[in-house]
Amino acid sequence: MVRFIHAADIHLDSPLLGLTRYEGAPVEQLRTATRSALANLVDLALREQVDFMIIAGDLYDGDWRDYRTGLYFCRQMARLNEAGIPVFIAYGNHDAKSEITRELPLPANVREFPASAPKTWRLDHLDVALHGQSYRTAATVENLAAGYPPAVPGCLNIGVLHTALDGHADHDPYAPCALDELLSRGYDYWALGHVHQYAVRHEDPWIVYPGNLQGRHIREQGERGAVLVTATGSRLSVERCFVDVLRWYHLYVDVSPCSGMDDVIERVGRSLEPLVRQQADGRFIAVRVTLRGRTRAHGQLFGLETHLRQGVLAYASELAGDAIWVEKVCLGTSPALTPEELMARSDALADLQDLLAEAVAHPQLLDQLGDTLRELVNRCPRELFAYAPSLEAIREGRIASLIEEVAPSLLARLASEP
Repeated sequence: MVRFIHAADIHLDSPLLGLTRYEGAPVEQLRTATRSALANLVDLALREQVDFMIIAGDLYDGDWRDYRTGLYFCRQMARLNEAGIPVFIAYGNHDAKSEITRELPLPANVREFPASAPKTWRLDHLDVALHGQSYRTAATVENLAAGYPPAVPGCLNIGVLHTALDGHADHDPYAPCALDELLSRGYDYWALGHVHQYAVRHEDPWIVYPGNLQGRHIREQGERGAVLVTATGSRLSVERCFVDVLRWYHLYVDVSPCSGMDDVIERVGRSLEPLVRQQADGRFIAVRVTLRGRTRAHGQLFGLETHLRQGVLAYASELAGDAIWVEKVCLGTSPALTPEELMARSDALADLQDLLAEAVAHPQLLDQLGDTLRELVNRCPRELFAYAPSLEAIREGRIASLIEEVAPSLLARLASEP
């Protein structure tokens, strides 16, 4: 029996971009999450007493130059070295840009696939042959799989490749290849990397993306980790193992029945409860909330996103303390009254709707309005532009589109006033 761990896309110490703009962001927990996940991965390997570990690319994160990152990786690999567990690495596109990859000496148990050509590492005592190749440059667009050697007879053959298999739409098309091409090699298992979402592309032989080790932002939601593979004779089984310490979720909440801000906050809070109790599994969670639905509360929410988020944060804090962070609250609601229903009214609100609609078609009025607004915007501190995209729209002269965007919410807000 042979047992090994297949991991990929660790992105150790991946830089945090833009998080400091969010008040109360758990920067330290986010900054150390990839390190903690790697330590958990090593713990898993030691606990399961695996025969070896595979890392299928993007160990590091681009041109990140902090050598403390590499030293931390070496310390973790040294733990495996003490247990006699070898580690095989095929470097990916981010590693190819990294100075750490090129210059850092690694522990004796770490074996690297070269970038010049495919190499086969043999573990004769296990009858295992591992075939792989690293990236020479970040933008590696040639088909590396085409040069991989035939399977070694009598061995468990494993291909290690960082690839956008079949031109995966969500990732850069690096080292592209086709599923049939991998199948034709006659290997028993393909350990892939580059795609950050867990995916089994084929069974018998197994072709697997383990996903990245730790979610780093809202586009990397849910459970993250590696896979534990057990080979008994010609039979392979694949078990997904979660080593992440922080999980991202995007929560969509229908607030159609709500009539005001307090109702919305309470409804969001109730929606957070099952997420905390069932999905997070005791881990820290970061949540983005998007509100949906045609609701009477829409007008009250307009322009009060900060107040809304603070209310949701207070509810979340009461629910889970410091174990939860609400990244942002996004408004995707619509007014309870349609434009046609507003038009049917015979009051000042209907007149305002007509005025706003006519303004879009009058260039001179738009120019005058734009000049006035730009004068105000130019006095604003630069840091405000990160929080208010509408300021950038005013500065660029996109007044008509701004009116069309803001008018429904403005009218709904006025309609909700007593």
